[in-house]
Amino acid sequence: MKTKPILPLVLSMSLPMVLSMMVSSLYNIVDSYYVAKISEDAMTALSLVYPVQNLINAVTIGFSIGANAVIAYHLGAQDTRAAGAAAAQSLVYNALHGAVLTVGCIAVMPWFLGLFTDDPQIISLGVRYSRIAFSFAVVVAVTMSMEKIFQAAGRMMLTMVCMLTGCISNILLDPVLIFGWGPFPKMGIEGAALATGIGQTLSLLVYLVCFRVSRLPMEIRPRRGIFDLRLAKKMYSVGIPAALNLALPSLLISCLNIILAVFSPVYVLVLGFITSCKPSCTCPPTGSFRGCAPSSATTTAPGRTSG
Repeated sequence: MKTKPILPLVLSMSLPMVLSMMVSSLYNIVDSYYVAKISEDAMTALSLVYPVQNLINAVTIGFSIGANAVIAYHLGAQDTRAAGAAAAQSLVYNALHGAVLTVGCIAVMPWFLGLFTDDPQIISLGVRYSRIAFSFAVVVAVTMSMEKIFQAAGRMMLTMVCMLTGCISNILLDPVLIFGWGPFPKMGIEGAALATGIGQTLSLLVYLVCFRVSRLPMEIRPRRGIFDLRLAKKMYSVGIPAALNLALPSLLISCLNIILAVFSPVYVLVLGFITSCKPSCTCPPTGSFRGCAPSSATTTAPGRTSG
């Protein structure tokens, strides 16, 4: 990446990300569509769970962005040892983030949903959905780390294929598991959560296969550099602000849900559907930014660094 002309480099890094994010936003819309066909209460419950789900994504993606910058920087400096250590460390730390978020978020969901509604049906649907969806938080965390590792190495087409695998699988599995097509049982809102989790797992499996068969410019060993506090400090110094920036919409949506729930659960439902559609409008700028981040870190790194 360090010797490639800027415009072709930016386009090659950004366009696959924009395309994969557009498909991901389509899956959000399709997911909301099928859940809304279950019942109005199911869609309301999904809308109330969304801020916590977004918080999980914000923490895991935010830390992965920090790791991405550190890995790309050291690759640009031709310090593959430090890059490999940062990659190994990011996988371990993000898996821990996912485990903590799984336990914490599942535990607080009944209380959290009770802030917005007294309807036991909506609370039950939200808890049932979140228990399954949040159980895949570790999978989400490791997938995000793998994605940013491959992006730091300039493998944007590969990350696009992995993301598309998960999103398309989710879109196809949604009606099958929700409504019980063919030999599959009718699972309702739990089917929507399971379809999302299976899609995320398939995406991670494709990453692991690609990791085995492709040749990355650094060696990733889980035992190397896991407790390197200098690398951890660098990753968290970028990752924490990124996570907070991504998590702010969760706070905003939760505040809006509290206000709207006073008038009618229908308003919460409408806000939830609008929130699902919103990412499709922000895909080009967001995808371009995420595509430029690793190339910027790589091309601005010195010729050599000690790490």
